[in-house]
Amino acid sequence: MILGAELSEQGLKKVLAHSPDADRLARRRGIGAAAGSAALLLGALGFQYLGGLAPCHLCLLQRWPHAVAVLLGLSLLVVPARLTLALGALTLLVGAGIGAYHVGVEQKWWQGPTTCTAPDPGSIPAGDLLNQILATPVVLCDQVAWSFLGVSMAGWNAILSLILAGLWLRAYASSSASQ
Repeated sequence: MILGAELSEQGLKKVLAHSPDADRLARRRGIGAAAGSAALLLGALGFQYLGGLAPCHLCLLQRWPHAVAVLLGLSLLVVPARLTLALGALTLLVGAGIGAYHVGVEQKWWQGPTTCTAPDPGSIPAGDLLNQILATPVVLCDQVAWSFLGVSMAGWNAILSLILAGLWLRAYASSSASQ
């Protein structure tokens, strides 16, 4: 009976220690991480529409995880859910992966999609070269269009996506059900 009383007391302390305040904190952290994604999206749109820096195919793909994270953050305004916090982290880890892949394409560590990289003229028959050149998009995925401190925009996206994924994970860890 004493052991049962101790377990009940510990269970009660756990419930009281991780009250709705913990859920509010987790919700605020998740919404903050989503706001970070919104800021990155606004920055990308600013570079595109105000700065005249057209995005390539991979740049556009990198925006989708941030858009999903913003929607997940908005859902936290209505219903706090641990699953939402975990999905936010997973979504931005995918975004970081796309960003890292894009950096590898820019640095020529690996070949990118053929739809947005410059063709190797030596590997194309002369008759098909003009058609290939005309079919290649103006904005190429394997060209660094902008960089800051030696890191391309895709690199910054990967770094910031990892940081935001960490914020989502911290929100998940601080939710009351995770304790």
